[in-house]
Amino acid sequence: MKLLIIKLMKAKIMYKGIPASPGIVIGRARISQHIDLDLYGQQVKSSRKSLLEEKACLESSFEKARRDLEDLREATFREQGETYALIFDAHLLLLDDPEVKIQVLNKIENENADAAYALASVASGYVSTFKSMSDPYMSERADDIRDVFTRVLKYILGIDTKSNIGHEENSIWVSREQSPSDIAALDKTKVIGIVTETGGGTSHAAIMARNMEIPAVVGLNGILEQVSEGDLIILDGSIGDVIVNPKDEVISSYMEKASRLKLQNSLYRSYVGRSTQTSDGYHVRLGANIGTIDDLDSCEKNDFEEIGLYRSEFLFMERAELPSEEEQYQAYAGVIQKLKGKECTIRTLDIGGDKNLDYLSIEKEMNPFLGFRAIRFCLERSDIFKTQLRAILRASVHGNVRIMFPMVSSLDELLNAKEILQICQIELEREGLKWRSGIEIGVMIEVPSAALIADILAKHVNFFSLGTNDLLQYTCAVDRMNPKVSHLYEPLHPGLLRLIDLVARHAKSAGIKLGMCGSMAHIPELVPLFIGMGFDSLSMSALHILPTRKVISELDLNECKKKLENVLILETASEIRKFLGSNESKLDGNV
Repeated sequence: MKLLIIKLMKAKIMYKGIPASPGIVIGRARISQHIDLDLYGQQVKSSRKSLLEEKACLESSFEKARRDLEDLREATFREQGETYALIFDAHLLLLDDPEVKIQVLNKIENENADAAYALASVASGYVSTFKSMSDPYMSERADDIRDVFTRVLKYILGIDTKSNIGHEENSIWVSREQSPSDIAALDKTKVIGIVTETGGGTSHAAIMARNMEIPAVVGLNGILEQVSEGDLIILDGSIGDVIVNPKDEVISSYMEKASRLKLQNSLYRSYVGRSTQTSDGYHVRLGANIGTIDDLDSCEKNDFEEIGLYRSEFLFMERAELPSEEEQYQAYAGVIQKLKGKECTIRTLDIGGDKNLDYLSIEKEMNPFLGFRAIRFCLERSDIFKTQLRAILRASVHGNVRIMFPMVSSLDELLNAKEILQICQIELEREGLKWRSGIEIGVMIEVPSAALIADILAKHVNFFSLGTNDLLQYTCAVDRMNPKVSHLYEPLHPGLLRLIDLVARHAKSAGIKLGMCGSMAHIPELVPLFIGMGFDSLSMSALHILPTRKVISELDLNECKKKLENVLILETASEIRKFLGSNESKLDGNV
């Protein structure tokens, strides 16, 4: 009977997870050995050594883990750059936190516990705390804590931390979780895909997999019970599909799909070097959204024309304290210099609310999306805001910089922000520090109140940039992170499209530039509408630039305007979807 149940459980061969890194691969499953931190922290074990021996074992294990992380940081810096190496700087900070070690030593002494139990129970407590945080980014930092202390635990238990690194050709690595250090240690010539039971699309492991172009699917709960060592697996990291021991016809189908994908990518590559314009000559700039200087490698490969959104908050994350003015200056200057004259729009600090930083001690809020964040935080903490603005101004001498304020909801906020910027300019001038005059100032239109007074705001800025992810969320009153209402997060909502068109008309009437940096910017069915509205630029993930250039090259401006007129008189999203011939109902990515 037990054998029958197992066979029935394994009868299902297709599983759906979270797409973490795109691409289609076919290979053999390699199962990763897993050490359960939580399990070791559930009960006190008999002390197998004396108190002094337990403490010595703990100290030795911490030191070995430190050497490992330093080696991984060095290797990651060589292969992937400073940004990804900083992940291991954060891990080393965790390892060196004296409070953690004190708690572990207290457990050893007070509970007569062995080092394994003491370490695991303390670490599990930290993991639980982070997991319970509402902010997905902070919640997924629990994986980093687990990674660091599982490494220490393995040394305590005498388990070789490098035992999982050897692979066979065409391996698909299947595990409970993949930590950043696991990813960094993979043999990239043999591992072609990654499948995990836990994790999310914004985890460090997912980000590193994308950077290394290893297809990955995460969040497949229970997959280890369904997969055995050596099973044949098809992995589609673009849509989150994992197929175990597929039939021959399924293999053939996915091989054809992979081949078509390869041809399609080759076609997109043919658009490198071309001007982004419609068939009748209307030019649109295609920009990239970035978080760090290392993102520019992908931008270069995909022939970006500008940086439409530089998310400056990335510089403030994964740190134990605020970055200084000099550190910020160096970071911004590094990006600007690498652009060699291409325009760079730096969004000022978009932090607070659900994107909390521990070292700022921002109070928890009932509704963080409507709370103390972005420009509201910056105007309240003008000391932090001024430091950032001074750094951006100083960096502006190295190239073509624009400054953009996020989540502006009123003219007062905009004028206050501009006043602080002017104060910074005066201070720098008095100190003999240079900055480029004539820097363009803009606002993100992502709050309905800002959209409705776009004609007023337009008198005080050089450009608008539509942040469609938040604008959609606030316009339709839908928490985009809530699965119960996610079906209402509708980019084709007539109210949203009419609001975007209103902003576009006010921008054009005022003669200011009009851009978009939200996820709607690359949806093929919507691009003709934005062309019809008169958008000057569309900014997106670098991977979407060439496909969007192809879409635009096949459009006619007058036809786009006609299509827009027809869409704006339709009354429901389903009518608009039918008219556009679109099956698109969800957005990906965050602004």
